[in-house]
Amino acid sequence: MEFGTFILAAQRGYHQTSAQVIRHSIEQTVTAEKAGFDAAWFAEHHFNNYSLVPSPLMMVAACAGLTERIRLGTAVCVLPLYQPQRLLSEIGFADTVTNGRLELGVGSGYQQFEFERFGTNVSDAPAVFSEYLDILMKGMRQKIFEHQGQHLQIQPTAISVRTVQQPTPPIWVAAGSERSMARAFREGHNIFVTAFHDGNDTIQSVRDNLVAAAESEGKQVKDSRIAFLRCCYASDNQAEIDSYLDNARFQRRLSEALQKRKEQSEDGYLIKEIPTEQDLSFEQMRKNLPVGSVNYVIDKLLQEIEILQPDQIAIQTQLGDFDEKTMLRQIELWGTTIIPAINKALGRDVVKAVNQ
Repeated sequence: MEFGTFILAAQRGYHQTSAQVIRHSIEQTVTAEKAGFDAAWFAEHHFNNYSLVPSPLMMVAACAGLTERIRLGTAVCVLPLYQPQRLLSEIGFADTVTNGRLELGVGSGYQQFEFERFGTNVSDAPAVFSEYLDILMKGMRQKIFEHQGQHLQIQPTAISVRTVQQPTPPIWVAAGSERSMARAFREGHNIFVTAFHDGNDTIQSVRDNLVAAAESEGKQVKDSRIAFLRCCYASDNQAEIDSYLDNARFQRRLSEALQKRKEQSEDGYLIKEIPTEQDLSFEQMRKNLPVGSVNYVIDKLLQEIEILQPDQIAIQTQLGDFDEKTMLRQIELWGTTIIPAINKALGRDVVKAVNQ
């Protein structure tokens, strides 16, 4: 089983500066490599405190020179907000400076608030995403490419900085529906899924959707790699656990607000944290999530792995204003204890990368 960190780079209030958030996110990536994690993923959002990373490829490039082994991924580049010709060059540049360690995650986006400020319409996002992904694949696979589409026309064009990984870096698609999963299976892409803060029933539904989508394309789920984004935290310290859950719920509240196209801001920037009907109690979150003692986290994750059968677990390590030093120790704990225990239980050889 591979393990990654998912770094949202959120800002819960003005007591955190943007510089602190970004530096802490980079430090978590460096610590994750030392702890033996396989990948670090960076989100993309704009114009509010939900996430401070405007370009995950810039985060990849920033971390490239500070790391040597860990894979560095975008989760995700929101394609409708890009000019794909320029993005192709930036993808090639990022893969070059990482020496071929780029994992390219792409998605269509969902936040009207962001799209409006780029002068685009979120209702067009699925169609634009589909066309732009076609353009990216052409541009990475062909030395000279052209495109005549509904949303963009491109004359014969050459990309000067090409990817080290050929023909392309691994492509990941953020997929929440059977339809989007089906396209990923059809085109040979990997898939990013989540169950948010829900438990085994939702995880089983995600697995069922994966199976149905693969079968609809004459494939098997194992034909693509599956990464599972999950909130996980191991500790016997109840205050730490409550703080982690509080920050996880904070992030979910902001995400729901943005999905419903509500700015919920008094100053045009900080989104107000407002309880919603979707809120879960800490007690329910502890039941649903791998959050608790080390042994509980290991057992719960093994149960979830058996249901979903993913190739990678991507743990949310950057949440709100959770204490940075405590999270760094948590990442180290996963490297020394939890990851080896899970791989041993799965009957797989474990090679520790700690202090490499």
